[in-house]
Amino acid sequence: MATVTKSYRQNNSAYWLYLFPGLIGFVLVVGIPFLMNIGISFTKWRGIRMPTFIGLENYERLITDGAFWMSLQHTLFFVVAMAVVPTIISLIVASVLFDYVSARFGQQMSSFFRAGYYLPQILPISVAGVLWGWILNPHGVLNLILDATGLGALSSNWLGDQTLAIYSLGFVMVWLQIGYSLVIFMAGLARVDPALYEAAELDGAGAAQRFWYVTIPMLRPEIFVIGLTTTIAALKVFAPVYVMTNGGPDNATLVPSFFSYYHFFSTVRIGYGAAIATAQTAITIVLALIFLWVQARQTEEAAHD
Repeated sequence: MATVTKSYRQNNSAYWLYLFPGLIGFVLVVGIPFLMNIGISFTKWRGIRMPTFIGLENYERLITDGAFWMSLQHTLFFVVAMAVVPTIISLIVASVLFDYVSARFGQQMSSFFRAGYYLPQILPISVAGVLWGWILNPHGVLNLILDATGLGALSSNWLGDQTLAIYSLGFVMVWLQIGYSLVIFMAGLARVDPALYEAAELDGAGAAQRFWYVTIPMLRPEIFVIGLTTTIAALKVFAPVYVMTNGGPDNATLVPSFFSYYHFFSTVRIGYGAAIATAQTAITIVLALIFLWVQARQTEEAAHD
């Protein structure tokens, strides 16, 4: 027994040796800068000389800043555009590819479509933003196609209109996120016993019923993972906003990460920018903990069942 305990402790020590380099990197790249950011958020600083401690003044200003609350509202929109809508679409597409295309046309055809949906993930977000900026500008491809097909009345300044800009940006984010969710769902479906679908089909279940009673329950862990990761990505979205709209027009696509960047580098109010970043991080951590708590509850209930 003592030998087993000693061996167990040695194995634990070996695990820590593998984790140690990553832990050092996390502390240096994330931990220390984050603590410094929190410290700076309690100061007034222009980036030169010494910061002046002002206590909670930046946070008091943040609470009454209408632009900050507007940016949070836009973040909720991006949560829908990056987490909710792509997840629903990917679930349906993955189910069709697995339950219909793969079964009737073969695995190669299913893999072909899966690779096609995943292609946007290969592009760097900044490159995708520039590409869609060309497509959606007033003289871009989309308006040219509308004019050529007799639908010129629908042409618009998609990224320059205060009403349309956030919806245009949201459409791009849906396009970007579908491939990520789809690949994970397809991998999840690969571990599902095909006999479940065969049994459901023999019992007379249609495609919609198989999707609701077989696919969704089997993919519950993947749904939680995708929901968590895409929600966090939506809360800290920056590159598409920076490349395509720069937060405009008239703050119509402003988000907290760009708002923080704006005060860091444009107004040079470093302390206020740090306060925005700290508040954004706190919101992200709280939502992540809620996701993990819900997942733990669901797993516990499933285990008891």
